[in-house]
Amino acid sequence: MPDEMQRALIRSRGDTGGCRPLEACMSEPCNQVVGILGTGDFSRSLARRLLASGCHVVVGSRTPKRFVTLFPEEAEVTSQLEAASQADLVFVAIFPEHHSTLLELKPALAGKTLVDVSNGLHVKRGGPSHAERLADMFPESHVVKGFNTISAWVLQTGPRDGSRQVFLCSDSSNAKSSVMVLCRRMGFCPVDMGLLSSSVEVENLPLYLFPSWGTPILITLILFFFFYLYNFVHDVLHPFVKEGKNVFYKMPIETINVTLPSVALVMLSLVYMPGLCAAVLQLRWGTKYNRFPDWLDKWLIKRKQFGLCSFLCAAMHAIYSLCLPMRQSARYRLLNAAFKQVQEGVENSWSDKGVWRMELYLSVGIMALGMLSLLAITSLPSVADSINWREFSFIQSTLGHCALTMATIHTLLFGWDRAFDPARYHFFLPPTFVMVLILPITVLLGRLTLLLPCMAHRLRQIRRGRERSRHIRFTLPSDGYYNGLDDVSNV
Repeated sequence: MPDEMQRALIRSRGDTGGCRPLEACMSEPCNQVVGILGTGDFSRSLARRLLASGCHVVVGSRTPKRFVTLFPEEAEVTSQLEAASQADLVFVAIFPEHHSTLLELKPALAGKTLVDVSNGLHVKRGGPSHAERLADMFPESHVVKGFNTISAWVLQTGPRDGSRQVFLCSDSSNAKSSVMVLCRRMGFCPVDMGLLSSSVEVENLPLYLFPSWGTPILITLILFFFFYLYNFVHDVLHPFVKEGKNVFYKMPIETINVTLPSVALVMLSLVYMPGLCAAVLQLRWGTKYNRFPDWLDKWLIKRKQFGLCSFLCAAMHAIYSLCLPMRQSARYRLLNAAFKQVQEGVENSWSDKGVWRMELYLSVGIMALGMLSLLAITSLPSVADSINWREFSFIQSTLGHCALTMATIHTLLFGWDRAFDPARYHFFLPPTFVMVLILPITVLLGRLTLLLPCMAHRLRQIRRGRERSRHIRFTLPSDGYYNGLDDVSNV
């Protein structure tokens, strides 16, 4: 009892919660016999991980003598019937179309926990799932769906080199609990997905190809092609049509280098635009309990993907900018400019205005890229799990708006006074940076408006649960009562 009283109720940040380290789990004794039906790559990796966790492993095969050399010596490779009879918990690690071959093991598997690790070939929109069909084949057994999102490589190398989450679902709470205990012992983090009816979604998880990245990538590509075509018409086609100059050599490097920062700044603005829209709606409704529109809800969920696409474009812009002096065309232009100065007898071409513009332009751009790098790093799950919510929100919100501000200043310094030069409006089209600045300036002005004391105080009250149409008003108690709680009519 004194030891229990001395144990901390709240663990520190360094302590692990639901996922214990593998070394700590191996120190505990394990008397459970775990069976594996199947001898494929996944079965061999699973056997090694179970043995490393201290479990006794029995592998069932139709031809045990053929596969005995592929498994560790500590694992017992025997027939499927003998493995099913010895094991307390059985992993069904065979293809789902071969589940029917196990029907002869039904008496041996009765009352035992079956873990289905199979996956389908295509995403299913409805049931039944492979786990549900297995449960229909073995009604006297307890089927648990799980470990289908873990690869054989992760099982071999350990959970440190891959995803630690294992999604589990079953109609038997006791069977699911036993698999959760085994999962933690192996060093993974079990995630309860509910009943076995959820196995359809669990089986679809490994088949999704970046499900939350479709819209951000599509918008990035649309913006890239739009700005690339706009820059081509503005900077390449216009000199050719008006003056007959052939500057098509700019298309591979210069045009792309002007397009990438435009896309990066617009995508970064799209990260913080939905938060601004959500705040405006909450102020208009006077409550936080109204559901956002579906388009805004999906937009809010995909802000991380928008930000990473913005970081990718910004990083590529930095690399392209470093490559600009390496081009042959840049060397020719530099030599021609120097030769022209010699011919004209110009001794000093120094321009304080141009030098200051370039120094500030590069400095602010480097700071913006550094902040974007910090935002990208903290969006990684491994980094986000090591910081608390206040730290995460400070980096993603406060530093994020600072990065947007620096990127906007970077673009303004690039434009300098060019926005007021009529010669820059080719085909009566404004320069690219003028169009790009519209959205980030709108977001920053909206953010500054929400920081006003009157707006910030009202929004803070709404997000703390206060509603405009529901006010609790207290009145002073009448004579004969010591406080307002003695008579509920005062409320």
